[in-house]
Amino acid sequence: MSPRNSNMMRVASGEARGIRLKGAAAAGIRPTTERVRAAIFNILEASQVIDRRVVDLFAGTGSLGIEALSRGAAWADFVERNRRQCQDLQSNLERTGYADAGRAHCADALRWLLRHDGPYGLALLDPPYRRGDPTTTLAAMAASDLLQTDATVVVGHSSRLTLPDGIGQLRQYDRRRYGDNAIGFYRCQPS
Repeated sequence: MSPRNSNMMRVASGEARGIRLKGAAAAGIRPTTERVRAAIFNILEASQVIDRRVVDLFAGTGSLGIEALSRGAAWADFVERNRRQCQDLQSNLERTGYADAGRAHCADALRWLLRHDGPYGLALLDPPYRRGDPTTTLAAMAASDLLQTDATVVVGHSSRLTLPDGIGQLRQYDRRRYGDNAIGFYRCQPS
């Protein structure tokens, strides 16, 4: 097996369960593990995923957004700045049968976020840990028209960081830790 194929991972659950995805094509991309993806979607209620429009920022392999589609999301936009990774992400959409239910955008996540409107019902962010604190991206998202009123935002980050309890219209309602990974769950609650 070539090194590139050894990075294969699977969709954890839903209608595409078990389908293998191409792994990281570019250095520095750290896909969310199957264990953590399964935990995220087990914590989310079905109503937070089913029939929702999803945005997967810092998408990498697209595993988080594809997991949402597999569990009944209506549409997913994937934002990844690495061109080679965008090609593999598009290939992952095709191999899972979601090419008509999602689109890969090869762009910087923060710039894309500032130029696009939602509404999205679910936002998934798992930026590279080397980029540091995702609070800037969360703040830009909270200040934008990207999220619908009851949207959920899930943020992966290093367990060494503590994210704020609230950012603009976003309120953290849960946080979990999985080794070096931490996940923050926010709900959009406009004032």
